[in-house]
This record gives sequence, C-alpha cells and structure tokens, in this order.
Amino acid sequence: MKTFTFLLLFITQFSIAQSTQYQLIYTEKYNGKEINSDKKTTVFADENQTLITNSNFDKSDFPKQRSFIDTKKVLITTEGYLNTDKIISMVDSSSIAKQNLTITNETAIILGYKATKAITSINSNRIDIWFTTELPIKAAPNSLGINLGTVLKYIRNNDYVIEVSSIKKSRKKEIMNLNPSKNQIVDGLVYQDLMIKARYKAISIFKDEMISFNENNVSNDSIFKFANGTVALRKIKFPKIEKGSLVFLDVKQRANGDAYDRTGSVFAILPSSKTTFLKGLQEGINTLPLYDNGTSKKYQGIASSKNYETTLELMRFFTSFGVHHFNHIKLKDKDWHDWSDFRQDISEFNEAFSEKEIYIGIFIGNYDKGGHKVSVNITIHPNDRNLFGNNVIKPLFNTTNVMEMGGQEYPILFENNKTLKVTFTLEHDLKQTYLRYIATGHGGWENGDEFVPKEHELYLDQQLVQKWIPWRTECGSYRLYNPASGNFMNGLSSSDLSRANWCPGTVTNPIYIPLGSLKAGTHEIEVKIPQGKPEGGSFSYWNVSGVLIGS
Repeated sequence: MKTFTFLLLFITQFSIAQSTQYQLIYTEKYNGKEINSDKKTTVFADENQTLITNSNFDKSDFPKQRSFIDTKKVLITTEGYLNTDKIISMVDSSSIAKQNLTITNETAIILGYKATKAITSINSNRIDIWFTTELPIKAAPNSLGINLGTVLKYIRNNDYVIEVSSIKKSRKKEIMNLNPSKNQIVDGLVYQDLMIKARYKAISIFKDEMISFNENNVSNDSIFKFANGTVALRKIKFPKIEKGSLVFLDVKQRANGDAYDRTGSVFAILPSSKTTFLKGLQEGINTLPLYDNGTSKKYQGIASSKNYETTLELMRFFTSFGVHHFNHIKLKDKDWHDWSDFRQDISEFNEAFSEKEIYIGIFIGNYDKGGHKVSVNITIHPNDRNLFGNNVIKPLFNTTNVMEMGGQEYPILFENNKTLKVTFTLEHDLKQTYLRYIATGHGGWENGDEFVPKEHELYLDQQLVQKWIPWRTECGSYRLYNPASGNFMNGLSSSDLSRANWCPGTVTNPIYIPLGSLKAGTHEIEVKIPQGKPEGGSFSYWNVSGVLIGS
C-alpha cells in the first residue's frame, strides 16, 4: 500500500511538472489604430492556472496589476502594486460565474484556430467574444469569457478590439509561476480606491477646517486665520507638474451653524517681487493700495499695478442654504444631501504652481460662530493634453472682498456708470492670450443685480472685445442641497430662483475671453457693468476677477 501511494504521488507531481504552459500576446486597437503598443496584454496559462499581465510589467511604472485565475476553482486573485513597497490583493470568487454570455452559431478562423462567437452587454456596451476550444487552456486578456475556453478576440461597440497576435508554447526558461503571492488582501472597493489614488498626486490643503466669524477660530502652526476666522491660508510646496497634466481643485463644504447661501472663494497668492495681498492679510486690509475710480468709496487691494499684485482666484463657489446642519428641516419627498462638493479644472495655472511655494486661501463670508466646515484638496493627474500651453499668468483684478469681515469694502465700484480699469505690462510679445473672467452679481433683493440680468462689456486698449450677460437659470436643479431655503407662496424656493451667474450650492464657471496676440508694452483692460441703484438700506455689487493667461 505504501509503495502504491508513493507511486501515485510521484505520477501526480510528474504530471504537474510536465503541464504545458502557453504564452499569448494580445494587441489593442481603437478605431482601427493600434494603442498601448508598449504594454501589450500578455497571458501565461496551463490547464489549471492563468496569469494575465502585460509586456512591461517588470518596469518601474506604478500603479500596476496582474491577475491570477484558478480556472479549476474559478477563483480570481488580482495583485495591485501601488509602489515598490506596497502590494495589495483582492480575491473574487463570483464574477466569472455571473457572466451572462450567449453563444452564437457564427465561426471564424483566427491564427489557424476555429473560433466561435459569443455576445454579451456590459453597462450598455455590446461585447463580441471570439473563443476557441482547440487549445487545452482557458485564457483571455481579462476574465470575461475565460470559462468558454481561450478567448482570441474581443470587440466592444465595433470600435475597440483586443485580438491575440501570437500563441506559443513557453520554453523552459519562459515558464512563469502562475500562483499568486500572499499579500495584504482587501475587499474589492478598497482595492479599486487604492489603485485609482495611486495614479495621481494628491495635496491636502485643508481638512474639516472651520470657516466662521469666531474669536476662538484662530491660527495654528500651519494654518493661518484672518478676518475674524472667515479666511484660512496655508503655504503649499507644489511638486513638479509635468506639461499636459490635468490639475483639479476639490472643495467639500457643509454648514456648521450658518443657514445662508454665502460667497466662497479659493485663491492663490503667487510668489512676487511686488507687494501682494498677503500684506493685507497679515498687517490689515488698509495697508494695501487703494483703487479709486471716482465712486463713493475706495477699494483695498482689488487691482494689480506696477508695484502690487492681487490674488489669483482659483474657484468661486456658493454655499447652499444650510446643507448638513439644517437637514432636520423636513419636507415631503426631499432627502437632503449631507455636503456640497465643488470640483474644478485649474490646469491653466500649472506653470505658476509647478515646483513653487504658493499660499492657498479660502474665504466664506459669514457672521456665524459655527459658520462652515471645509476640506480642500488639489490633485495632479498625468495626461498629454495641453489646452492652453500658457507660460504667462497675470492676476489683474479680483473685487471679491475676501477680507469682508476684516474691513474690506463691498465692490460697488460700477455705480453711476463707472468702470474698472487695470493696466498691465508685457515684457515680450504673446501669440495667444485669454482673459479668465469670473463674474457674479449680488445684493438689492428683488430688484437688485442678484436677480436682474445685466450686460457686461469688456474692452482691451479702448476696443470692445466682448459683450455678454452672466446668468444662471438652472438653480432649481440643486434644491436637495438647500434644506434651509425659504419657501414662497407661489410654490418656489429661494434656491430655485435664477441669479446673476450663480446658484446656491454650485461653482461659477470662468469664461475665457480671447484677446488675440499682444505686443510687449503696456495695455489696458476695462470692464463695464450697469450696476443697479441702491434701494433703501440695500445695494447691488459685483464680484469680478480677471487673470491674463497666454503664451
């Protein structure tokens, strides 16, 4: 009996050792053009196991992954390599069994093998799968259809194709270990999240930071508070931002006591040999240069000049009516959101941020001790697009009074047909320039500029460049962010009403006004807005910011 058992064990081990391993290489095409030629999907398989990897897996590019499939147990183990030190795994025992594939009568010859066509639909995408059973393995460039045999070709929506380009038996030195390693195992959602986050760089600016009018809301070692706690500022060292990268700014906001829709702004103070807005924050708003256009007031620090540079506004956003803190207010069929998310592409500023130390600030106007809580992040994503290709970035004006609670004047500078004029000097010719312009109207109640469309005019060197009316009509789309919004007798909520280019709970998109090529020397930008008249104790005003970008 012992002799027979030993003989059986020897035969089994010998059989496993002699199991034939195949290597398959797949080529990807999109609309008939080959893609990803530098990292072709490569599959190693024997009669029991399959490894799905790619041709440059051994290179140092991260993140990367490979999948091991036990075709007997129908078990997928996917290994994710986040960096040189961190490897995670997830195990899936059900997705292959859940595949709903319909085998057709269509056949074709692919690389000399008879292939049969199966079809399925995934997330509204039609998938055609050509597979063969003439090989003693189950293999595919991913897990879809692997139970059918050896997948030779995928076609998705008739435009994306993965097709086997070579099949060969592995030579002895090419034999791969088809068994997964013992790494940290996480669930599928955690695995997916960690792999996605490993693809880009994330910079945390603020985390659950309170923005409130509160004497106890003060600075610490890294975050500086101004204007009685309604402005937070932090210095950030940016990494190198490769050309073409996409950079996004994310703000997450919730009410922490304040029920109203408030102006919010994320801004940057760029390194400069000139005086900057930082002086006004640190020493008081009245230490900044005054802008005087002959109106009833003078305005601190809103316009760049020969010796002063104003803030660069990255994002204008508006808090909703009390999201989170006032979610106890109940209305039928209204399930309030728990926070407002604001996300914006700011890639046009890459050149100004790359490898520099920048002050990033956030402001929310309010007079509430609880105020608001915010988290702010910037993410840098590798990409080969370069939409503007600009290397000149000049903040020209920003009338948003971010030091409102520190004494900065409301910008009523367009009263009585007055305009905003800013001069700037270029050191060299620019071939292509734009003005990145953000405008929102405020105040005056029913007849004020918040609720009345006004035509804007932009002039460059006394020549009219563009006319338009900044206006938003879709504010009712964001009702579920506004639990404390008042309800009117006509069945509408305050948050439903159209406004002068903003809605409670949204970002105001900048517009990009082409200025053409500009010669070296001094130029003038002028903005005209027919600001409304005061009504009783209320008045209208406009928050406008402009940044010259060009190359």
